[in-house]
Amino acid sequence: MENLKQAIEAQRRRLENLLHDPLQAIAAALPRVWPNREALDALLQQGMAQIPEATFMYALNTEGIQLTDNVARSGLLPEHFGRDRSHRPYMKQVVPADGFLLSEAYISLLGRRPSLTALQLVRDADGKALGFLGADFDLRNLPDSAALYEETTEWRQIKGDPSIRGTLFLQSRVESLLDRDMDAVFSILEELLTERGVFQLVLHFSSSRATVWTLDDPYRYRILTHEALSNPDTCLAFPHRDYPPDAQIPGDAMGEILANLKALRFADETIYLRSSSINLFNGMVSLTFSCDGSHYMTWKEFLDRSMDFWIGSAG
Repeated sequence: MENLKQAIEAQRRRLENLLHDPLQAIAAALPRVWPNREALDALLQQGMAQIPEATFMYALNTEGIQLTDNVARSGLLPEHFGRDRSHRPYMKQVVPADGFLLSEAYISLLGRRPSLTALQLVRDADGKALGFLGADFDLRNLPDSAALYEETTEWRQIKGDPSIRGTLFLQSRVESLLDRDMDAVFSILEELLTERGVFQLVLHFSSSRATVWTLDDPYRYRILTHEALSNPDTCLAFPHRDYPPDAQIPGDAMGEILANLKALRFADETIYLRSSSINLFNGMVSLTFSCDGSHYMTWKEFLDRSMDFWIGSAG
């Protein structure tokens, strides 16, 4: 989660830099007509040109009561005059010393869209707080960050459904079609992953199926049932592709990875592997056990752990 949090904070800083000065400039013009509704509306209409990304602008008193209409690029929405915004999430945050606040993102009441609000404190000539200038933004109208964040490769353990964990020792593994034919299935999967352009695999042991994504058609998945997984002819339906040079998992490690998945499936009749995924490009393996606990780790960390570790950790 750390990389995700860092990406969010970096984008928030970019938005603060974008919005701070224009909002401050608009707010500086408001005290001379405060709290005249029509005059404030007129100034906010002029201000909308300075912040084209805004959905609405409005003025509030210190109690969070709206003194203006909602001002949009298309005109005025008078039904919002007098609206009590004191309960909205952005009104409950502490305004920094410079009077500018960019809220956390929230779901808007009207459009049910991910949104955020910028607030600028409005002061009179003597420094007394008169209220706030508010500007609402739909996230899709704000400039995007330069790049997608990088997913972490740190080991992650995620707990699943508590009801499943609570009845764990009342259940036991039921042999699936895939279990009965594991060696042949895994030979075919190794071929698909190393020679046939499959770069992501999600394997469901109990339902004897796999979902795969290929280099040739990465936006669509394909579902392979046990009939396909146990038939070597299936490999002919996937064109030969050289193993991708930028894959994070070495091709010659795939056999050992699959062998360890097999061992985890059969290691214990109560705590056993239910599903697993492999992604060549982020180098990650995921494991979901019968207790509904899931692990995400690099392929090397997966191979470095003993069977005793896995059974104890899964339980």
